[in-house]
Amino acid sequence: MDIKIIKEKNNAPLNRRELDLNIGFDGATPSRDQVKGKVAAMLNVPLELVIVQRMKNEFGRQAVSAYVKIYENAERMKQVEAKYVLKRNALPEAEEEAAEAPAE
Repeated sequence: MDIKIIKEKNNAPLNRRELDLNIGFDGATPSRDQVKGKVAAMLNVPLELVIVQRMKNEFGRQAVSAYVKIYENAERMKQVEAKYVLKRNALPEAEEEAAEAPAE
């Protein structure tokens, strides 16, 4: 997976950085978790502060356009982001723990 940053914006009022990415890949389209992990490693930020807002596959190409937000802290992220976006970007371990808790 090859990630290129097309545009980077610092959004100070919301305590986040906003990135427009172009992602080239071979084989299957990468998942949100794979993109989050690669972006977090590339920019040296905590994985739980990365939100993949949108991924759009380009027809006929092995490429995806993505819009990613990187927050400075988790509290601000929970205040700003919609619940469905947070749920969509939840870490897999957190989802498993949440599913097990009500069953007990």
